[in-house]
Amino acid sequence: MDWTEAGWFYQADVFDRVGSAVSSTPDLRDDPGLDDSWWTGLRNALAAIAEAPGTKITLRQAWVEEVFPKYLGIPAPAEVERTTGHGDLQWANLTARPLTILDWERWGLVPVGYDPAVLLVSSLLVSEVADRIRSEFADILDTPAGRVGQLIAIAEMLQAVDRGHYPELAPLLADRARELTGVAPPRGTDADLVR
Repeated sequence: MDWTEAGWFYQADVFDRVGSAVSSTPDLRDDPGLDDSWWTGLRNALAAIAEAPGTKITLRQAWVEEVFPKYLGIPAPAEVERTTGHGDLQWANLTARPLTILDWERWGLVPVGYDPAVLLVSSLLVSEVADRIRSEFADILDTPAGRVGQLIAIAEMLQAVDRGHYPELAPLLADRARELTGVAPPRGTDADLVR
């Protein structure tokens, strides 16, 4: 399709038509009833993405150093192990049948475990799905690097809470952070929503 508006020329091409996203928002509110083959497909897709050479760093070390003390109450890790990943793996960027991963502008080098961790923290309101993610990606999330990836995803979501998004996730994020660190996230900022 081509069109002109306000002196600008636009062109759009459709290469593939995909189904609707699992959720219209990044966070999940209901169990979408995804079958085992969907989860296997997601695992395989993330493994294939990890094999691609990445160049752009998503979530720079300076940002990590800022948000860890502010939102998690702990010092940032000196180094963050990275792998190639999607960088924004949440429910509005996934389709159900068939599985399609959408929205690739943050693609690049992400913290190990970050992609499944983003999906996990986006699922905390639906415990069955959060448990499934923990189970499916335990081999990544339960490693030291994967725990750092989870903490980065939690800090990012707590920063979003601080900005007025996802307030109902705040206590669940704080609980998950405490499980991983043994430290209660700080109060103060607008993260008073957290407790």
